[in-house]
Amino acid sequence: MSSNTPITPLSELCDPERGITYGIVKVGDFVPGGVPIIRGGDIREGKIVFDDHKRVTEGVSNQFRRTILRGGEILLNLIAEPGHAAIVPSDLVGSNVSRDVAVIPLNNSVDHRFVYYFLTSSACVQWLTSRLQGTVTQKINLSTLRELPIPTPLLDEQKAIAHILGTLDDKIELNQQTNQTLEAIARALFKSWFIDFDPVRAKMDGRQPAGMDAETAALFPDDFKDGGAIGKIPAGWRSGVLKDISENPKRTIRPEQIPVGTPYVGLEHMPKRSIALSDWGVSDNVESNKFQFENGDILFGKLRPYFHKVGVAIQNGVCSTDILVIIPKCSEWFSLALAYVSSDGFVEYTNMSSDGTRMPRTNWQVMGQYPITIPSLEVAKAFNTEVSVIVQTIRSNIFQLKTLASIRDTLLPKLLSGEICVKDAEKVVEAVV
Repeated sequence: MSSNTPITPLSELCDPERGITYGIVKVGDFVPGGVPIIRGGDIREGKIVFDDHKRVTEGVSNQFRRTILRGGEILLNLIAEPGHAAIVPSDLVGSNVSRDVAVIPLNNSVDHRFVYYFLTSSACVQWLTSRLQGTVTQKINLSTLRELPIPTPLLDEQKAIAHILGTLDDKIELNQQTNQTLEAIARALFKSWFIDFDPVRAKMDGRQPAGMDAETAALFPDDFKDGGAIGKIPAGWRSGVLKDISENPKRTIRPEQIPVGTPYVGLEHMPKRSIALSDWGVSDNVESNKFQFENGDILFGKLRPYFHKVGVAIQNGVCSTDILVIIPKCSEWFSLALAYVSSDGFVEYTNMSSDGTRMPRTNWQVMGQYPITIPSLEVAKAFNTEVSVIVQTIRSNIFQLKTLASIRDTLLPKLLSGEICVKDAEKVVEAVV
């Protein structure tokens, strides 16, 4: 893109009948089965992930009909952090937004993905950041947003740039979906072996356990025994607690001891209902003590409502003291410890046992007493063999998607400024996808 590329105010690229506007000012009480409401915090990394409980009545939504979503609009978070944008997918048609979200209904004179990528670019973020208004809470004023200068090369070039960047995003999305599938497989295996005891029940009925080779099946008993408080458990196994197979290493580190550039994980980086820890920051300028973690450690958010946040570290680093570091007592217990810590039952247990009024939290003394069924070491090894391969694949996918994201973020400003041409960018993408 050359210096001769036309510049157009964002408002002129929008549907004149709708224009750029924000959503519902006062949402009122949330109701089951109502209209979904997208909030600023729901827009991250080009996606919209809303809380299904945040729904309003149709009457409230209809008071702001201009922001009822039709699909294809761009949503932009107006509060504090410019650059968080997403295109509305078809499954959110009919939803509405809160007042901290701008709805940008583009017309057909521009490629919508091209404008989306520009809105997430460093040049755009800097432009908007320099114009934030407010003292306590800074926000983007709609009049400012309407004046945002958008480079508008020929439509074919817009589409070509969007295609290049979109190809990288599509590969990132595929990696993320693959990781979700792998996690689902690991969870299903854990439930089958250690919650439902399917292999044991199959052997009791004289059947070969489904999807299991004879050598692995031979490791399981063919009967149950009384497991006390946790009920019937497989014969030869024992009732226990989480601390029997794992522990919480106390690796506190003071701010002045942390090297500059050390990877840092806070609660904001922790994944929801996922073990794929794909986001982190750096520890520069930290002002309080942290916990050290090592590659392969299990991280668990101990502050309610973050008990559903669990991740496996893919490198050494430090984390917030609101995150517990958990390690298995021996390598054979790794996958079983991870499965228990990320299970719904454990999340419910930590919620019930947390204390504190403003910020309820749990601790290892409580967590370590979570009741579990402990199999023979041979079964634990077999489970670890299956799941550790899955975890390693997930970790490899994370490194790949981080590389792809880095390439995308490098190409984005260069394509928008014309520093690199479309053909050269296509060669870069072809080499990594």
